[in-house]
Amino acid sequence: QLQLVESGGGLVQPGGSLRLSCAASGSIFRLGAMAWYRQAAGKQRELVATISSGGVTNYADSVKGRFTISRDNAKNTVYLQMNNLKPEDTAMYYCNVLILGVRPSDYWGQGTQVTVSS
Repeated sequence: QLQLVESGGGLVQPGGSLRLSCAASGSIFRLGAMAWYRQAAGKQRELVATISSGGVTNYADSVKGRFTISRDNAKNTVYLQMNNLKPEDTAMYYCNVLILGVRPSDYWGQGTQVTVSS
């Protein structure tokens, strides 16, 4: 039902920037809370940032001051602006809706790869 399509990843040098997009479609009349996750190779998936339906945001300590999550409710799209990227930001990035405000849905997208390297 729910479809999530991430885009915007790529290869960037340390200190560079990327803007990720997540388009939601297929099942929803409206979006509730949304989140960005990332998973580095061989590591657990971690929560990067969340944004409520009203636009309240939260960030992992590792990205505070560098990443900004935002949303365009009219377009059912969530963004992640990533500045001052570091090699440790290298991961596959996924978005998802948060069921009951805490649990990601079962409908994961394909993700978008972010690689930070010189």
